[in-house]
Amino acid sequence: MPAEDTVPTSRDRQARLATFAVFFVQGLTFATLLTQVAALQKKHGLSDGELTILLLVVPVIAGAGSALAGAAASRWGSRLILRLVQPLACAAVVLAGLAPNVPMLVAANVLFGLGLGGVDAGMNMQGVAVEREYGRAVLTGFHALWSVAAVVGSLWASAAATLGLGLPVTFAIALVPAAALAVLSSLWLYRPEEEHRVSAARDAGAGAGAGRPAGAAWRPIIPLCLAMAFLYVGDSSVSNFGTVFMDKVLHASATVIPLALGAYQLTTFLVRVGGDFAVRRWGPAAIVRAGGSVATLGFVAIVAAPTVPLAIAGFALTGIGLSVVAPQSFSAAGRLDPAGTGVAIARVNMFNYVGFIVGAALVGGLADASGFRVAFAAPLVLAAAVILLARGFQPRTADPATATTVVTP
Repeated sequence: MPAEDTVPTSRDRQARLATFAVFFVQGLTFATLLTQVAALQKKHGLSDGELTILLLVVPVIAGAGSALAGAAASRWGSRLILRLVQPLACAAVVLAGLAPNVPMLVAANVLFGLGLGGVDAGMNMQGVAVEREYGRAVLTGFHALWSVAAVVGSLWASAAATLGLGLPVTFAIALVPAAALAVLSSLWLYRPEEEHRVSAARDAGAGAGAGRPAGAAWRPIIPLCLAMAFLYVGDSSVSNFGTVFMDKVLHASATVIPLALGAYQLTTFLVRVGGDFAVRRWGPAAIVRAGGSVATLGFVAIVAAPTVPLAIAGFALTGIGLSVVAPQSFSAAGRLDPAGTGVAIARVNMFNYVGFIVGAALVGGLADASGFRVAFAAPLVLAAAVILLARGFQPRTADPATATTVVTP
């Protein structure tokens, strides 16, 4: 990333606003479904083990969706991917609410996973392109809006429970307008020639050697991939089992249950609002290191919480710590892909779902064996491991004329 800010054009500002809309819709879609995990479990009479298997469907399919998005984006750009799959993800959540039986619920989850993977990869490709054109850290701001939308989704879930609305109505009220916003915003995203030109032009001075890989293409992104996986073990624990924890361990009411995820997403948002400024001030490595430390304390609070308010405080603290890892992982991956192919971003994004798979299996399995308090100790350990990986987020300072640690298809 250039050391100094550049002056964005009106087209760049238009693309940035469109990318904000994409992140908002994705956050709303995700939270609208995940805050209702406990309700879906009760509706279909699923055991904790069956719920774990059901939850594993989403990240497995999402990983495939992310890989396909990475391959397609290098040729057709990420705008087409977002235009096609984001409305699909919204529709899949509504179908999950309508599902009359478990096989139909699994089918809806498969569609949701496909859309989730494609959108996660595509929206971060657009975000990195905007960041490069602006010439300064802006990616955390997109993730901040994702968090705002997730808070909105959590609050809506709480309100819908208070009003006694069924799942199909709850989902449709939130996601039919969201799907329309997704289609509209896709019109102003960067086109393929703009997205790739933005990335290539921004790094045009990197020298002839900058486009050639030095050694294994995976090597420079391994710390980013591991941090992303460990982050999402923690995130999936909160997202998939936070409502179940509140229900089964602390016996919270239906109105209060969604507030655990809401607190997590609210603090995630508040930190991300100032995240770009913090990164510019202290650098990504220091921010990621601090985040891992705070997230570890948050999980300690969840495991030890004797009451509902203290548990919600633990979820909030965890959100503070984990909030910075994902945007900095994508930003660092973008710096390793000066041609703007999206390959590095898609690869790092795949470990999002690796973390979700491990998190769902690990926490769900431990919960079946020993209860949810013990289960939430597992992401605690991995959050602490993020501290050790923070060094890999530091931008490289080698002479750009000889820099060769880029990722190629």
